[in-house]
Amino acid sequence: MTEFEKMRSQQLYNFENKDVLKHVDKANRICARLSNLTVNSPEYRSLIEELVPGIPASSTINPPFHCDFGNGIRIGKHTFINYDAVMLDGGIITIGSHCKIGPRCQFYTPQHPIDYKEREMPVETCLPITIGDNCWLGGGVIVCPGVTIGDRCIIAAGSVVTRNIPSDSLAAGNPAVVKRRLQHEQ
Repeated sequence: MTEFEKMRSQQLYNFENKDVLKHVDKANRICARLSNLTVNSPEYRSLIEELVPGIPASSTINPPFHCDFGNGIRIGKHTFINYDAVMLDGGIITIGSHCKIGPRCQFYTPQHPIDYKEREMPVETCLPITIGDNCWLGGGVIVCPGVTIGDRCIIAAGSVVTRNIPSDSLAAGNPAVVKRRLQHEQ
């Protein structure tokens, strides 16, 4: 199994591996080019589709945008990701359809070893992040490794989501906790 395959399968992998770094370098170059564009620039769509394969035409990522790989990001239809998002996508990051992601939201899949001796080595695991459909994450939300946020959730601006949030919840704080359940009209 390659280091890249280990990374995507939530195993300990070497993040200094040449193959892994080749993917990171490609994403960094595209993100740098995107930083000088707007969503209305003629070359924006082709670059964002090269960076995030399969992004629906109805979805938008506002530059500047930062990610490690791009090919670990899955976005549903009619989703809007505002300025300055950071997606460390060693683990798969899935964002559902009809989501609103505020400016400067951050999604971290890397998990470094707990043992300090292991942390001295260039190794980590990456745990996937999943955001359900029809979610709204306010500006500056941080989502930690392995977290799932259910459908129709609202995460208040500035929250740090360290644990799963069930569907139909409004969560806030650091760490984010469910403040109330949301009622929806049918």
